[in-house]
Amino acid sequence: MALLSNIEHVEAVLHRPHGLLEGPRFAGRCAFVYSDVLAGGLFRVDGDGSVAELLPKRRGIGGILAHADRGWIVSGRTLVHVAPGGAQREVLPEDGFCGFNDLGVGANGSVLAGALRYRPLAGEPPQPGALLEVSAPGRARVLSEDVTWPNGIGVSPDAHTIYVSDYARAAVLALPSAGGPASEFAVAPRGSADGLALDAEGGVWLALGEGAAIARFGADGSLDGVADIPARFVSSLCFGGEDMCDVLITTADNLVDERLGGSVLRARSGVPGLPVAPARV
Repeated sequence: MALLSNIEHVEAVLHRPHGLLEGPRFAGRCAFVYSDVLAGGLFRVDGDGSVAELLPKRRGIGGILAHADRGWIVSGRTLVHVAPGGAQREVLPEDGFCGFNDLGVGANGSVLAGALRYRPLAGEPPQPGALLEVSAPGRARVLSEDVTWPNGIGVSPDAHTIYVSDYARAAVLALPSAGGPASEFAVAPRGSADGLALDAEGGVWLALGEGAAIARFGADGSLDGVADIPARFVSSLCFGGEDMCDVLITTADNLVDERLGGSVLRARSGVPGLPVAPARV
């Protein structure tokens, strides 16, 4: 069985000029949000195809999480909670890091954040990054420093394992949720290791960046298959919908009109995704 079926562009996004799109999340019936890392902005697309800019100009949003009190937690140079209407509340300052990339949700609604100590897009030499757990505003602990360029973050169905992709080594790492040494869970079959998502069977779905595809690994780390995506760079994905089999995929480009840049695609999965709880920080 193919990993993904009915892969198609979201027309409302395809025809807007964009850069590198990231952080897709479903936002209720037929709606979703995404970010533009390079050009800046947090966007919402509703079921009627209308697009609203929820947070203009903010660059570097590599991760987005729904918040239990509504609104969204987004990454960038800091972590902020964007409330409905656009008001912002700081969740975590820079605190010695260059910024924060992708995000996940840990125990009791804590925020799992990938922190960078160098600016890879500026050509700076690599430095060890970190995976943080943010349990309250301004309060974070380091779970691991085994990751260099942290990207996608997800938690296993039993909540015992955290997965984080390391773009610098094109691999997915696994570590105990309570903290401890990370081990190599899987290596990208091609391209790199960007955003990821978990399914209900414990499978790990990985965006392969310049590999132009999405790979699924079984819970044991074995490669289950690869789904080609109509783009040259695939950045992230998420599951949602009533049966959790709808999939959103973000890219840095498209093969329809190269002048328009990044795109969002919808697809269907034969395996339901694992719901991501809202953050409560």
